[in-house]
Amino acid sequence: MSFTVAITGRPNVGKSTFFNRLLEQRKAIVDDVSGVTRDRQYGVADWAGKQFNVIDTGGFVSGSDDVFEKEIAKQVMIAIEEANAIIFMVDAATGIIELDENMAHMLRRSTKPVFLVVNKVDNHERLLEASEFYSLGFEHIFFVSSISGSGTGEILDAITDSMKEDDSVNDELAGLPKFAIIGQPNVGKSSLLNALIGQERTIVSNIAGTTRDTIHTRYNLYNKDFVLIDTAGIRRKNKVNEDLEFYSVIRAIKALDEADVCMLLIDAGKGITAQDLAIYSLAEKKGKGLVVLVNKWDLIEDKKTNTAKDYEKELKQRLAPFNDVPIVFISVTEKQRIFQSIEAALQVYENRVQKIPTSKLNDILLKAIESYHPPVVRGNQVKIKYITQLPVHTPTFAFFCNYPDDIKTPYKNYLENQLREHFNLKGVPIRIFFRKK
Repeated sequence: MSFTVAITGRPNVGKSTFFNRLLEQRKAIVDDVSGVTRDRQYGVADWAGKQFNVIDTGGFVSGSDDVFEKEIAKQVMIAIEEANAIIFMVDAATGIIELDENMAHMLRRSTKPVFLVVNKVDNHERLLEASEFYSLGFEHIFFVSSISGSGTGEILDAITDSMKEDDSVNDELAGLPKFAIIGQPNVGKSSLLNALIGQERTIVSNIAGTTRDTIHTRYNLYNKDFVLIDTAGIRRKNKVNEDLEFYSVIRAIKALDEADVCMLLIDAGKGITAQDLAIYSLAEKKGKGLVVLVNKWDLIEDKKTNTAKDYEKELKQRLAPFNDVPIVFISVTEKQRIFQSIEAALQVYENRVQKIPTSKLNDILLKAIESYHPPVVRGNQVKIKYITQLPVHTPTFAFFCNYPDDIKTPYKNYLENQLREHFNLKGVPIRIFFRKK
């Protein structure tokens, strides 16, 4: 199930610090100066065995004439509309101010669960002062300190309790491979879907944002059976002020949870964008298969023998560190190599669901380990005795050894490279764990 939480509030209340706390990493830039967060940050939080998407928004200032604050306010409204739940963050150190009241008035009209989080409650005196925030009229109120982490467990419990199991999955589509077509507005996602199925399943125009929602289409031709998800993702075209790029990212994030393989479509002329890379890294973190499709290749002029090869090399540098993915150069309008892209996605799906026999895994990898032993740490000689693949969706391998904590990242990368060299895992993220034998 796709569940998205948006962190909202006025500037400088600690939203980005709280975002980093939920993700357990320092991803968003944090500073005491208000207005640092202008671009959105996206991440995945994990609590009590449940995962959900988190969006960190910029500080909301209503009615501002500042160009940045107006853009931030617009994107906050989009996040509120698209999210399943909203965290409304306020500051116990300053108390309630007019900006808090303006946002509270707007959020009280929302039908989605709103969790009022009073930040910077670092001591008992602050906790007493923070009681004034009950006057904002929200049912769910939590007192936290983003810096120390106190109180975050309670809000995470409340978020995961509000997540419901998705019972809307069509039985007819259950068990079929699901391929999500993702990418920036107007790169040809809907055109690709129509070209593959041979009919106008979705509206296509050269206006970015024509597709109003994610669309599921079953493909059952030429002995191939799978589900295509078009994630272009604008719900309404009547508002010309909507931030199309932000909308498309949110819709793509939601589609990632449903998909087995993500087909990232980019414009050959424009290349891969920062938003594409953000979605790409999220898909990798979620363990999804990945295929990169370079569309509009027919429009590239003065192509030479090595043009595609050089383009692919540069693209893989941008995709690093995980760049062992198929890259297919296509033209949707000319129908060039579009079915090759499906073949690539199907192969990545097979790579993702394959189960490597334990005997074969040990025969090959133990020889690789014998030829290059793990480095000695604190006088401890690490010995890996046994390898097995774990029964989960993403290819995950457990290495049993005597000192699992002494194996560092460089050797872990070596083992991943050996797995990719000897087994077909192209387009698939790999998870490696070390266990005590």
